[in-house]
Amino acid sequence: MKKRLVITLSVLVLIVAILASIKTLQIRTLIDQGKKFVAPPETVTTAAVKSETWETTLTAVGSLTAVQGVTVSAELAGKVVKIAFEAGRPVKKGELLVCQDTSTEEAELTGARAQVRIAKADLERAAKMLPDKIISRADYDKARATYDQAVAQEQNISAVIAKKTIRAPFSGRLGIRQVNLGQMLKDGDPIVTLEALDPIYVNFTVPQQQILQLRRGLPVRVLCDAFPCVATAGGITAIEPRVESETRNIKVQATLPNKNESLHPGMFVNVAVVLPTRRQSLIIPSSAVLYAPYGDSVFIVSGDSGGQGKALRQQFVRLGEKHGDFVAVNSGLSQGEIIVSTGVFKLHNAQAVVVDNKLAPDFKQAPTPENN
Repeated sequence: MKKRLVITLSVLVLIVAILASIKTLQIRTLIDQGKKFVAPPETVTTAAVKSETWETTLTAVGSLTAVQGVTVSAELAGKVVKIAFEAGRPVKKGELLVCQDTSTEEAELTGARAQVRIAKADLERAAKMLPDKIISRADYDKARATYDQAVAQEQNISAVIAKKTIRAPFSGRLGIRQVNLGQMLKDGDPIVTLEALDPIYVNFTVPQQQILQLRRGLPVRVLCDAFPCVATAGGITAIEPRVESETRNIKVQATLPNKNESLHPGMFVNVAVVLPTRRQSLIIPSSAVLYAPYGDSVFIVSGDSGGQGKALRQQFVRLGEKHGDFVAVNSGLSQGEIIVSTGVFKLHNAQAVVVDNKLAPDFKQAPTPENN
């Protein structure tokens, strides 16, 4: 019995040893094949590093604000008896917006006007009798004072009526109505917003290091996310004389035309101040850059990879401003070098590639993409 058990165990150990040898041989064969494996070259598109003269700009994020904007409010307490405007429509300066109840004031005004007429008649009679000394100078002065008081009372009541007849303080576009017919208004209650939209201001800040580059009249270009392909041109009209102590930035204001009123106060926009100096820049397509937290880089096509096509060399670069599909390179590249222009996220250093520019995109400094 023991002899049979020993024979069985020996056979099992032999089988395990044979299987282990076979598996070890397979693994070594796969490792050797992996070491000898050469990946096929990647097909890429390329572009040459070019030198062009670019305008110099200062970029910032700004906010639009109305040249004139106000919330029209009630100056005196009273009941709304007439609403003469439609929300959202343009109005002219002095156009009637809201009438409050002035029935009491109008009744008082009638009496005040009567008092003015009586006081005026008394003053005229006193003026005729004074030269003949029929009345004293004191009586004449009293008649003059009575007349002045009556006129002041009439003007006071007329002013109250005018304040309760609310008109547009300037031309612009109305907002949403905030009152209803018959509503009792208190002092300062809002009625409607009024904004003058053409022209319109854009306010932005720049670092204090750039203050010497700014001056009134410099052109600016403004892009809004609502209209990403439409740039609005304007000019700097004001520069704050004081630098903000918290941020060390300086406030700048530019004025933009807005005839179609497409720009609205409160919008944030991207602002580019066009400086008068132009500089020579090395430019490459933006899609050629591999952006990474540790540094931006491009892949230069150089040399031969041993019969497998061209080889890549990863080069770190320092980038400048962007114009359309291109970005300026401040350091890291030389004019004429050939770099991979698309698909850089799937490449690595020393990789073999084959160049095929048949499907290379057409890069432009002022692209106008279709809204598909």
